[in-house]
Formats: sequence, structure tokens, C-alpha cells
Amino acid sequence: MYNLVICEKPSAARSIGAVLGANKRENGYFITDSSVSDTEKSYSAENGDYTSTRDVLDDTPIKIMEGGGFIVAWCFGHLLELAEPGAYGERYRTWSLADLPIVPETWLRAPARGKEAQLEILAGLMGRDDVGLVVNACDAGREGELIFAGAFEYAKCRKPVKRLWISSMEDAAIRAGFANLRDGADCGNLRDAAKCREQADWLVGMNATRMLSILYGAALRAGRVQSPTLAMIASREEAARGFVPEPFYTPEIDCGPFAACGEKQKSPEAAEAVRAAADGRDASVLSVEKAAKTAAPPRLYDLTTLQREANRLFGFTAQQSLDHAQSLYEKKLITYPRTDSRFLGSDMKDGLEKLANLAAMKLPFAKVPVPVNAGAVIDDAKVGDHHAIMPTPEAAKADLSALPAGESLILRLLIARLICAVAPAHKYETATAILECGGRNPADRHRFTAKGRTVLEDGWKAADAAFRATLKNKPGEGDSEGEESAALPELSKGQTFGSVAASVREGKTTPPRPHTEDTLLSAMETAGAEDKADCREGAGEGGPGHFPDGAERKGIGTPATRAAIIEKLVKSGFAERKKKSILPTERGLNLIAALPGALKSPLLTAEWERRLRLVEAGRLAGGEFMGGIAEFVKTLVAENSSPKPELAGLFPESGNRAGAALGPCPRCGSPVREGAAGFFCDSGACGFKLWKNSKFWTAKGKALDAEIAAALLKDGRAAVKGLRSEKTGKEHGAAVILDDSGGKFVNFRLDFSAGGERGRR
Repeated sequence: MYNLVICEKPSAARSIGAVLGANKRENGYFITDSSVSDTEKSYSAENGDYTSTRDVLDDTPIKIMEGGGFIVAWCFGHLLELAEPGAYGERYRTWSLADLPIVPETWLRAPARGKEAQLEILAGLMGRDDVGLVVNACDAGREGELIFAGAFEYAKCRKPVKRLWISSMEDAAIRAGFANLRDGADCGNLRDAAKCREQADWLVGMNATRMLSILYGAALRAGRVQSPTLAMIASREEAARGFVPEPFYTPEIDCGPFAACGEKQKSPEAAEAVRAAADGRDASVLSVEKAAKTAAPPRLYDLTTLQREANRLFGFTAQQSLDHAQSLYEKKLITYPRTDSRFLGSDMKDGLEKLANLAAMKLPFAKVPVPVNAGAVIDDAKVGDHHAIMPTPEAAKADLSALPAGESLILRLLIARLICAVAPAHKYETATAILECGGRNPADRHRFTAKGRTVLEDGWKAADAAFRATLKNKPGEGDSEGEESAALPELSKGQTFGSVAASVREGKTTPPRPHTEDTLLSAMETAGAEDKADCREGAGEGGPGHFPDGAERKGIGTPATRAAIIEKLVKSGFAERKKKSILPTERGLNLIAALPGALKSPLLTAEWERRLRLVEAGRLAGGEFMGGIAEFVKTLVAENSSPKPELAGLFPESGNRAGAALGPCPRCGSPVREGAAGFFCDSGACGFKLWKNSKFWTAKGKALDAEIAAALLKDGRAAVKGLRSEKTGKEHGAAVILDDSGGKFVNFRLDFSAGGERGRR
């Protein structure tokens, strides 16, 4: 008998297959040459499992249910996706406000385009008579559960399921994971939350996109997480555009070894009066306050903080950082990257000192042995499904210079953070001196402040500074307490500095800076964190329910999805990158103007994410969560039945095209007119387009013209001459059939029946 192991990606299947001895490559999977023979396996009467003697020799036995054979197959991410609206009825193939909202009673799924073959391979493997157990070895998280569930349910498989749950792709971690397989049913709540997330995104995105596109006659995309993220980007930009800088003036006195600043003044005259009163006068020290302070070591990285830091230091996008980290994970060099924890479990305490010192040897500036304070990073209560991202022992053996540049930087960053996180605290002393300077008249005497900072113990900042010194760009930490301040000399109350020079430093207030991926990720992560308002069922705009359980809001999106959300906004043309900044395009600003307030609310989306966490924890039924989403969508459509008058003309592509109509749109009935690159439905809402130089027409050596387009719109077919055969290169005539299924692209097919060859176009 075989045990079927299903992984998320081929790379994971290759690593797991190597550990299990499934090294023979077949079409879509790896397999052991044959089941382990009776002489190679021993039976444990205690637990009823077979254990291969080959594995016993490796210290960690791999428990299996029947026999010793393994088939290790893979998905290509999500092999199934929720079906398009047309699958729920022919009327949904066209876009109509009267048909909204679309709320399926039973959800349908369809194979993802281009992945059908692998899906059928998996279904066939699950149906084999010699497969007794299925192991879910997809990534250990919400989306991994959904990927496996899709294939398992598609195959209508009823075989027992075990769950491999690991945080590292190292051989030892894989082996230990198979020795401690979980029951598949234990992950049922996580799978339910994954399905709720997918269905909620479909309900909000599909209905809101159709609603807005129909109302404004333009292709406007909205989403449960995408829309509030764009709103945060747009809000920062709008604040910057409306910002009016205000000048300010700061009087200063030069006391020789240090300078002191007076209060900021709004007018140059007021600042000049202070300067004139202090210039050439004696300044006396009124008070000196000192305080010993401690800067604790930074925490280890979760995915979001890793992405933020990589954006600050290297200019990486969130997606680039995730891609580099995922590749390092698959190469066994770091632990699972899609984590939201910044701590380690107590089970990792014993090996931490050895790991930190092995890893430190990969950084030339690090001083070995590394002092290790394990207590600073160990906290079982703050470790969820996965612990913080860590370099693995394999990283200590790797040649960092042989890695791709981006991966090498990410790995170095993770090693440096580990060294800093377990190092002693940074200790320093701050000093604040208040001086008085001016004439004898009390009204002419003014106070000035000088601040300084003295390092007492470098602690973790020594390693951090050494690491940053190796970077091409050397940004600082940006300490709000004045880390850049120089030390003040020893000062005492009553001390006097004679004939100080006074001056005025002019400045102006600055507008809010545009979001970078660093600040945007932070805003996404903390959205709704400060709001603890009551959210009773039905309160507010589709208000999700209130739970007196103290469940923490987790922002919008998840560590695993935030990068993709940002990329989607950029690729769809609603946002753009300029150097490190993320800015809304004019199209994005227009979309925000058209969006209903509820769709722009980060608070509402954060509350949805909080409720998904409750589903994960088994404290909220998935049906109850989806019921709230469905009610929200129904209310959204009911309250937005007409466009906002003030937005008339905001979307010029919506129906002001010049030229006579060639015919009615087969999807929505609106006029179709010719544009520079093709023929477009006036509404823009249903997405119907006929491109003049699509792949079909280019391959046939023919450009789609207005005459052919008009015939296709009128009759659904057009007789065309001069079509080039892709096989022979010869020209022929045929009838071109418009084959539109309502998807993103319009398809065509050829009809060679009588009459096709006599086409005149």
C-alpha cells in the first residue's frame, strides 16, 4: 500500500520525496520504486503503525499506516477557484444592476485555467486502490488548507487524512513532522476560515465590481481588502495635495561646546526679538536633568516586519521580499516565512545558542561567541501556527555569495536580526539642560533647551551598526528620543556661558509623506487596532457582530496576502510606484471617489479579519460569518442604486467615444464602437472588447476591421477571406464564429462548412 502525500509546490514535493525515499519521477508525482518489503519494516504493537527500519536508523522514525510506499504529488498553488457568476445561471453572463446581488446558495468551483491536467493527476492518485492514506503536506496555514481541500473534494476522496505541520523544509524537520502527523480533522476550523475568506472576497468583489462598473459605465474593480488599502494610499496623497506649508522660526544660541534652541515662533518678527534679546548676552543654566534608559533588543521578524525592513534597507517590494523568503524556505535555509509571530517556542530554547553562533559565522563583522539571552525571544503564548522567521542550521553551511543577490540580502538580514534579538540591551543616558539668556528685564529673558545622549553600553546596537555599515545605503534606526544627539558636556545649575551668539533658524512644516511599502504594510497591519467600539450584529454599515472575548484585531489582509494586494493595485492601474513611494493614480483617486464609504473602511475590513480568526479558533461558525457578509452585500447594493451626480464625467472612457455604433454588445446590449486598438462596449462595465490584433487574428495574418466586427456583432459570425493557415502558411477562407463565454477574453473559432470559403471580407 502507498501513502499519498500532496504538497503545495513541486519544489516541496521534491524535498519531501527525498526524505521519504520517493525519488522515482512520474508524470506529476514522485514514487518509491516499490513498497518496503516485509524484512525492511517492523510493526509497533503499541500504536499499530508500521515503521521503516531505514528510518529508525535516522533516529526519528517516520510513522506510516500501511506498508512503506510513498507517492509524493504536488499542486501548483490553487488548482480550483470559485466559479464565475455565469455558472450560476445564464442571466449572470451579462451585467445588470437588477440581477445584483449575486449570492450563491451552493458554491461552485472550477479548475483553474492551465492547471486542469495536474488536478486530474491528483484525483487519479487519490482514487487508486493501493493508496490507503492521504497526507496534506501543503504549506501549514490557512491557504494551504484551502489548496488541499479543493483537490481532495474535487476527487470526492473519502480516505483518511493526516496533516503534516512543519515550519522548516530541513530533512530533520520533515522527518520529525512525519513522526508526529496530526489528524486531518484537527484543521477543520482553519479550512472553514479559508473557505470563508475566499467566499467573502468573491461576494464583496464580484458584486461591488459589477455594481460600480454598471453605475459609472467604466471598468471599476473593488474588493474586500483591495479597496480599503487603496483608500489608505489615496488618503495620504489627498492630504499631501491639500497641505499648505507654514513657516516657523527657531531662535538658537551657540554656547561653544553645544547649542540650545528656544521655542518655535510663527512670525519672523517674534523670533528676531528673541534673537536680539539674547545675542551677546550671558546664558545661565537653570536646570540639568539626567535619565538612564534602556533600549531592549528588537524582536525577531515576522513576515510583515521583514518586508518593511527590506523595503527600508534594500528598496524591495513586499512581493519581492516574500518571493526571496519563500525561495530560501524551499532551499531549507530559513523557517516558514508566512508567519505573524515574532517569538519562538520554548522547545527551541536549547538549540538557540548553537544556532546563533553558527549563523553569526556567516557575517564577517559578527563577534563569536555571540551572547545569547534566550528569554528575550521565547514566549509560547505569542507563538501561533508558526514561530518567528529564523535561519536554519543549513544556513550555516550555505555559501551566501552563491545565492541570488536578493536572497543573500534577506538571509543576511535574518541572521543579523537573530544576533541582535538575543544580545544584551542597549543602555544610554539622556541629559536635558534648560538655559536662560537675555536682558535684565524679565520680559527680555528667554529660555533655551539643549539635549544630549551618552552611550553607556552598546549592547545589541553594536551588531546592528556593524551590519548596517556593510550596506550600500546606511539608513539609521530613526530613534525618536534623539539617538543622533551628541553628548552634552558636564553642566551644573548656575553655570554661565558668556557672550553667546544668537541666531534664527528658519523652517517650514512639511506635507505628509506618501506611503512606502514599509508604511503601507504597517497601516494594513494595525488598521482598527485602536478601535474597540461595540460592533453589535447589524450595527453600522453591515456591522459584523460584537464578541466579548477580547479577540485581537489583526488589521486588513494577512501577512501572506498583503504583498499580493499591493501588487494587484499596481497591476490594475489604480496605484503606481515612484522610487520607494506608492501613489494613487488619477484612476485610483477617481475610483475612491466612487466607492461607498463601507467599501473604503479599513476598520470594517479589520473586523472581518478578526471574525475570521474566531472561525479559525472554532468560536464562530463559518455560516454565521458568511451570513453577515451576505447581508452587507445586500445592503450595499440596495443603498447604491444610482451613480453620484457629482461624479458625472469622471470616467471619460464610460461612453464618450466618437464614431457610429457598429452594433449591440452581445453581453449587455450597449453600443459597440471602434477605438484605436479595437472595438469596445460603450458601458465598459461588462468587459466586452474585440482587439484588432489579438493572438487569434495575428496568427491568421489578418487584422480585425470594422466590417468584420459589425458582422460578428450582428450575426455572431463573419465570412472572412485571406486567413493564413498556421500549419501550411497558405491562405484560405472560412466563417469566423464569435465564441464569447463572458470571460475576460472573447474567443473565436472557425467554421469550414459550405459558404465559409466564399467569404468576401
